[in-house]
Amino acid sequence: MSDFDPSPRIAEDLKLPVRGVRAVAQLLAGGATVPFIARYRKEQTGGLDEVAIRAVEEKRESLLELEARRQTILRAIEAQGKLTPDLRRDLEACASRAALEDLYAPYKAKRRTRASMARERGLEPLAKRIFAQPSQGDPRTEARAFVSADKDVPDVDAALAGARDIVAELVADRADVRALARARFDREGLVESARVPAKTKAPTKFEAYYDTSERCRTIPSHRVLAILRGEEEGVLRVKVRVDEDALAFETAKLVGWRRGSPFATELEEALVDSSKRLLCPSIESDVRADLKERADVEAVKIFAENLAKLLLAPPLGRHVVIGIDPGQRTGCKCVVVDDTGKLLMHTVLHLVQGEAQLTAAKKALAALVTKHAPKAVAVGNGTHGRETADFARAVVAEMNAKDVIVVLVSESGASVYSASDVAREEMPDVDLTVRGAASIARRLQDPLAELVKLDPKVIGVGQYQHDVHQPLLRRKLDEVVESAVSSVGVELNTASASLLSRVAGVGPSLAKKIVAHRDARGGFRSRRELLDVSSLGPKAFEQAAGFMRIHGANNPLDASAVHPERYRLVERIARDAGVEVSALVGDEALLTRIVWSRYADDEVGAPTLEDIRRELARPGRDPRASFEAPSFRDDVRTIEDVKEGMTLEGVVTNVTAFGAFVDIGVHQDGLVHVSQLSDRFVKDPNTVVRVGDRLEVRVLSVDLARKRISLSAKSASAKSPGTA
Repeated sequence: MSDFDPSPRIAEDLKLPVRGVRAVAQLLAGGATVPFIARYRKEQTGGLDEVAIRAVEEKRESLLELEARRQTILRAIEAQGKLTPDLRRDLEACASRAALEDLYAPYKAKRRTRASMARERGLEPLAKRIFAQPSQGDPRTEARAFVSADKDVPDVDAALAGARDIVAELVADRADVRALARARFDREGLVESARVPAKTKAPTKFEAYYDTSERCRTIPSHRVLAILRGEEEGVLRVKVRVDEDALAFETAKLVGWRRGSPFATELEEALVDSSKRLLCPSIESDVRADLKERADVEAVKIFAENLAKLLLAPPLGRHVVIGIDPGQRTGCKCVVVDDTGKLLMHTVLHLVQGEAQLTAAKKALAALVTKHAPKAVAVGNGTHGRETADFARAVVAEMNAKDVIVVLVSESGASVYSASDVAREEMPDVDLTVRGAASIARRLQDPLAELVKLDPKVIGVGQYQHDVHQPLLRRKLDEVVESAVSSVGVELNTASASLLSRVAGVGPSLAKKIVAHRDARGGFRSRRELLDVSSLGPKAFEQAAGFMRIHGANNPLDASAVHPERYRLVERIARDAGVEVSALVGDEALLTRIVWSRYADDEVGAPTLEDIRRELARPGRDPRASFEAPSFRDDVRTIEDVKEGMTLEGVVTNVTAFGAFVDIGVHQDGLVHVSQLSDRFVKDPNTVVRVGDRLEVRVLSVDLARKRISLSAKSASAKSPGTA
C-alpha cells in the first residue's frame, strides 16, 4: 500500500499531466489547501485550476480507498489458504469496487443461507454433479443416496432442492455471472415506480410517479431522488428490474448448460432460481445504490453552483444601509448599520395600525435617512415585502433623496441566523427580530460576508438537499464557500470570525483567536503580525496570508493578493525600476515597461509573474460584478395579479436539473421548465442561467389552487414542444 501511486491512473482518467497530478498530491499531503495550490503553486502543478485540483483530490481519495479494500480482501482470502496466483492477478487488475467485491463474493463469510444449510445436510456432492452436467446418470436415482432422516433430507425432492440451492448460490457468487448481470442492468435496467393504494387515496406530490418506467441509464437525477423520497414516505413502490428469465438464459450459456445432459432440467431450475432469488436482488441493490450516488452527486453539483453564484453576487459595498424586516401585526423591524455592518440603532415601523401610526412611521424613516445618509434601504422579500418596499420608496421620493435606492433582498435563512449563536455573539443586547433586519441590511452590503454565517442548506438554493448523502453535501458546500472567500479575499481588520474561518488554512478556532488578538491590539498593521496570534504557525500563515487584506497598511502589498513570500521579488522589481514599491501599485504604464521575464527562475515562472503584474495594476480587485438593483412591475404584486401571456422581469432564485425558479415579485417563485429556458435544446439548465441572473419571462399558466406559476424564457416567436 505504501508503494501504491495512483497518479498515473488519475492523470489518465482526468486527462491531466502526471507531473501536475503528482505535484498536487505532494502539496495536499504536505498540508496545502486547494485555493493556495491553485493561486500560488502554478509552476508546480502546471497551472491546474481549483476544479482540476479538487478532482485530483477526490479521485486520489477514491483510489486509495479502493486499494485499501483490495489489500483487505487479499489478506482475507490468503488467510483462508485460497489465494491462487490467478486470483491474485485478477484482484490486482480490478479497477472498480464492484468488480473487486464480485471476485470476493465466493470467499466472503455469509450468514446461514439455504445453500449453507444444504451443505450442512451433506448435499454438496449432489450439487457438484448437477453443475457438472454429466452425460450419463439419473439425478433422482443419485439423489436417493442423500436421503436421510437424521440429516433432515426426508426424500429425493428435498435432496434435489437442497442441491439446487447450492448451485444457485454458487452461480450467483461467480464474478463472471455477476459481471454479466451488471451489464444487463446497465444496458436494459428499468426503474419502475407504482403507487401504494392505501397511501394515495388523497392527492399527493408524487402523482407524476404513480406508474412510471424509465431506463437506469437515462433517468434524470431529480426524478431518482423524487421517486426514492416517495418510497421512503410509503407512497410509492420502487423496483429496478430486468428480464430475469432472459438473464437466466444468458447465465446458462455462460456456465455451459447442456440440453442433452440428464441433469439439464435440474441445472435450469437452479439457474432460474439463482437469477430471481439471489442474483437480481443483489445487483438491484447495487444499482439502486449507484443511482442514488449518481443522483446525489448531480444534486450536490447543482446546489454548489447555485451557492457559488449567490455567494459571489454583486455587493453594494461599504455604505450605510437601513434594513427593514417586514411585519404587520408586530410592525416592521427597522435598523441602521454603518459601512462595516455594525448595528447603530433599531426601531419599529407600524404601517397598518391606522393613519396616525403610518404617519409616524413615515416621519421615523425620513428622520433616519436624514440623519444617517444611507446608500440604500434593504427590505426583506418575504410576506408584505413589496408593500413595505413601496412605503420606503414613497418616503425616499417625498424627501427627494435621489441617491438612496430601495432594494428587495432575499431573507431566506435570516430567521435561522437571528436565533444562532453567531448572531447572539455579534448582537447580544437586541431581540432576534432586530438581528434578522440587520442581517438583511448586511446581505445587501456584502452577500458573501453575511451568508457564510449560515448553514448553506437554509439559504434555499438546493434540490432535495435533505435527501442526498449529507457528508458529500457538507464537503462540497464547504469547498464552495472556501473558494468564494479565497477568490474575493477578506479584510483582516473588519472580517467576522465566521468569514475568517472560511479562509484557506484558518478554521473556526484560529479565526476566533485572530479576532481576539485584533480586538486586544487595536487591529493589524501588517500581515506579518498574524504570526503573533496564538497557535497561528508558519504553515497556517503560508496558506492564509495571501487571501487576507489590510487596507491602509504601511506596506501596500498587504492590501493585495501578492503573497508575502514574493514581497522581496516585488521590492527587487521596484528597485530595478528606480521607484518605491508604492509607486508600482496602480501604474499601468510603468508595469508595462518592465521586462518581467528577467525575474523568472526555478521557483517563479511566467504564471506567477503575470499574477503579480495584474495584482500590482489593480491591487485587491474584487472579482464580483457591480451592483445593480432589480425591479418588478408595479401592477403585479400577488399571484392573483399574474395573468397568462404577461411578460415580466424576474430574478433567478434557484436552478435545478428540471429548470429554474424565478422571483417575479409575488411571493411565489415561478418555474421555467428546462424545455422553456431557451429557443435551443437545453440539457443542463446551469449552462443557460445561474442564481441571481435577471430573466425576462412570459407567463404560460397560473394554478391558483396549487400556487404554481409556469413561465417561459423563450422568445415569443419560438414554438413550444407539440406546436405545429
